[in-house]
Amino acid sequence: MDMQSVRKWAIFFIGILCSILIADTLSNTIVTASGLNGWIRFIVSFVLYAVLFFGILYAIEKIFGIRFFDFFHE
Repeated sequence: MDMQSVRKWAIFFIGILCSILIADTLSNTIVTASGLNGWIRFIVSFVLYAVLFFGILYAIEKIFGIRFFDFFHE
């Protein structure tokens, strides 16, 4: 395995990890500030986390040129 391949995978996993941490922090902060309780809090937190996670991944992809969603690229 060459260094370029290792570097590519390392950047990929670091990008995913950063997205997870940022989305988790933001979604928890927003849901806590809203004062929701019970099952509605779980639903809102889950949906907000998913939207933030994929939005952050997309932003990282556009800003840094890392391809997470390589489905439509040839």
